[in-house]
Amino acid sequence: MKQFVSLLAALAALVIAASPIAGASAAAKNPPSKAKSLKAKAGKAKASPPKPAPKARKVVAASVAAAAAVSSIDDDGEQVNFSEWQAVRDFVDDMVVKHGFDRSALETQMRQVRFAESAVQLVKPAPPGKPKNWQAYSARFIEPIRINAGLRFWNENAAALARAEATYGVPAEILVGIIGVETVYGRDTGRFRVLDTLTTLAFAYPDAPNKAARSVFFRSELEHALLLARHQNIDPFSLLGSFAGAVGLPQFMPGNILKFGVDFDGNGHIDLRGSTSDAIGSVANFLIEHGWKPSDPGPNAIPVDVAAHRAWEPLLERGLAATLHANELQSAGVVSPVALPTDRLYGLVDLQNGAEATEYWVANDNFFAITKYNRSYFYAMSVIDLGRAVREARDAQTF
Repeated sequence: MKQFVSLLAALAALVIAASPIAGASAAAKNPPSKAKSLKAKAGKAKASPPKPAPKARKVVAASVAAAAAVSSIDDDGEQVNFSEWQAVRDFVDDMVVKHGFDRSALETQMRQVRFAESAVQLVKPAPPGKPKNWQAYSARFIEPIRINAGLRFWNENAAALARAEATYGVPAEILVGIIGVETVYGRDTGRFRVLDTLTTLAFAYPDAPNKAARSVFFRSELEHALLLARHQNIDPFSLLGSFAGAVGLPQFMPGNILKFGVDFDGNGHIDLRGSTSDAIGSVANFLIEHGWKPSDPGPNAIPVDVAAHRAWEPLLERGLAATLHANELQSAGVVSPVALPTDRLYGLVDLQNGAEATEYWVANDNFFAITKYNRSYFYAMSVIDLGRAVREARDAQTF
């Protein structure tokens, strides 16, 4: 285990350093599959579950196919008996009082939860000093395997994507881009037991400047995971996901499933692990609820030049929101190749490229809506670029 954890910690440093802004859902991206690779090298690999048929209308993630098998998880964890921890006892008290959980049953579940040391290692911040590199980050997502998988996904789910676009006003290519970046269209949904990771991170988050806030966040997500399992009448230990607790094709945290999940296939329940339609509708609903504006059909991001006097630098410190008028950008020395509509707001985005020149873009509200999914400029731009690449591949097809 120690060898495995040290390898995972090194991997986490590399992954986190690639992203300019770390967010709650950002923790759920990509390391699980890499953790599996490292585990195999350490001689501790678990048997991979079978992949679903490519023509299936329902994409059942590999993690779901093996949900009941202990051998299918990425981290077996360590037995620590969380039920003896005072903070966990307080949590159980709250769940009984607030939500009417059966105390004995919940205490029994807490005794079965295992300490996920690898999750602790993976959420640790990256060591300082590693330069961010947009081109290297982008190359992980805008590549033939993911584009071809996206093409198949779009063709197999064209009706649901078109319906989501008509219902919510979010283009199909953005929905395809998000699901592709998140899980390669259901291939890599994570195989950590959600109860293990959320309990561990709620009550044993590693020392960091944001430890208190992150502990509160994961405690809330543990509460939501138990509510979700009760609502869906499933064994909470059957929920598998990323090392940070994100679930299903779109990698929603349990709280977001409860708040933004949509029964888009109309079968009476929300299933982000097995229903591509529900995943598509839920992603569209999430974006709308986080500021996506269907009324803005223009490019979500436009490359720009910046003046040598660098009066534009303070404009980079405006956070994940479009707050700038076109004349403010122009006055600060930001030069757009096209005229920016004066009735809309923008943000100035920098995509750093290590030792190479930084790229600068102006982005609209829809770009920043994507950053609410994962608080990273790199992430949002990858979603846009992957969606565009899949659309172009589909446009080139002969049906």
